[in-house]
Formats: sequence, C-alpha cells, structure tokens
Amino acid sequence: MSNVIDEPGEDIVANAKKERAEKRGPFGRFALFIRQVLNELSKVVTPTRRELITYTIVVLVFVIIMMAIVSGLDIVFLWLVRFVFGDGSAAVGL
Repeated sequence: MSNVIDEPGEDIVANAKKERAEKRGPFGRFALFIRQVLNELSKVVTPTRRELITYTIVVLVFVIIMMAIVSGLDIVFLWLVRFVFGDGSAAVGL
C-alpha cells in the first residue's frame, strides 16, 4: 500500500484562489494584495553591511567588464564598416 497524501493539486488550488479573488470587490482585492505584499516583505532578508559592499563591488566590476566588451565590439565594427564602405570622405567630395 502506498503512502499517498490526499491533497488537492496545485491547479485546483490556483483555480479556487482565482475564483475567490474574482468574488471580492475592488477594495477587497486591493486589501488582499497589500496583505500579500506585506507577507512577502516579511520574508526578505536584509544583507549585512559587508555583503552589501561585496555585492556592490561585484555589480560594478561586471558593469565595467561589459562596458569594455561593448566598447571593444563597437571599435571592431567601426573598423569593419570603414574597411568595407570607406571612411566617407570620398562620398562628400573632400
């Protein structure tokens, strides 16, 4: 005999919550939303000062690396466009 727990499926629970939310008025839905937001905010873990500094440095280094890659690609594509199409000085008559 298997140990199967008789619980409703996730889709059944989601449909029931949806139907229940539809029966509420606009103020009831707004109050439910605020309660859910506050509930989720209570689960947030605030990083320590050291973690915050570490995360900030990691993000800044990542952004600098991505800027370098994009700038390098921009220079390469500029060189390729000038190589293929010329620098444009002949088209203007200079």
